[in-house]
Amino acid sequence: MNKRIFFQHWAWLCSVALFLILFSCGLWCYRIIWAPNFFATKPVYIYIDEDKDWGKLCAQLVDSADCMHIHSFRLLSDWMNYSGHLRTGRYRITPGMNNLEVVRLLRSGHQEAVRLTFQSSRTLDELAERVSSQLMLSGNDLLQMTNDSVWCHSMGFTRQTIAALFIPNTYEVYWNISPKGFMARMQKEYNAFWNEERKEKARQIDLTPIEVSTLASIVEEESAMTDEYPIIAGLYLNRLKAGIPLQADPTVKFAVGDFSLRRILNKHLEIDSPYNTYKYAGLPPGPIRIPSIQSLNAVLNYQKHRYLYMCAKEDFSGRHNFAVSLAEHNRNANRYRAALDRRKIY
Repeated sequence: MNKRIFFQHWAWLCSVALFLILFSCGLWCYRIIWAPNFFATKPVYIYIDEDKDWGKLCAQLVDSADCMHIHSFRLLSDWMNYSGHLRTGRYRITPGMNNLEVVRLLRSGHQEAVRLTFQSSRTLDELAERVSSQLMLSGNDLLQMTNDSVWCHSMGFTRQTIAALFIPNTYEVYWNISPKGFMARMQKEYNAFWNEERKEKARQIDLTPIEVSTLASIVEEESAMTDEYPIIAGLYLNRLKAGIPLQADPTVKFAVGDFSLRRILNKHLEIDSPYNTYKYAGLPPGPIRIPSIQSLNAVLNYQKHRYLYMCAKEDFSGRHNFAVSLAEHNRNANRYRAALDRRKIY
């Protein structure tokens, strides 16, 4: 073989070898960067909190997002300087995503909002528990803020009235929202709820928005029957206008600290508390629960009537007998007390 043929043959072999090397490198890079690597059967959500480290994240990607080659994901993350810079949040991984897409998603912090839902709650502790079960934040951090009189004042409330800030509904928020961010969002929603139309309705019944919340909380505690809300609201507004103490049993239960009471006794009525509406006229210092939108609207759109008294029905249906006169009310109350006695509820 002459030199020319030898060098041609050698050049050809080198070309083939170079092609194979480049092809292998290209295939290797493709598998690491662009090849689909996440094969869950449906979109999944990856949650990264402040306690999650790199190893736990990779384990979650394998377990939840069905990452086929976690080593390639780790390698690309190192190249893109992500593995040491995790960002908290809730991230949506869809089937067929590649490593580059996932790293860019996680590194950018581009997360999907959650639909946070909370209903009317009896206590702030209960609200904090519901919220913290759906978000990254701590319920204790929320409670510390609501117990801070300086912070409450900065929001336009007191520790006694701060429950009025929260309007039960469904909201879209980021999972890693901070406690301060959450409270700011609640204030925004509060201001949106109390639009000019609702404020005007409150003025017409001579109440502030916080006082409406306070009365709504009593109305909601009085009955589980939502169709009774406007009737009960009208009854208490009648008493307020007439200067008659509300004498609302739920406020006594709140003062006692026991909502499970089924029978209010004389000893309960003697408790010296501004929430005891048998002792003190007018509204108590603040809401006795976080009222629902339905009870708030029931106060603003109360039913006009002449009722001044109410008593639970003796059939224990959860409904009430309403009365205009004290004599009629006493008859209703006697029937209810007799039913309690028959059932030995003391």
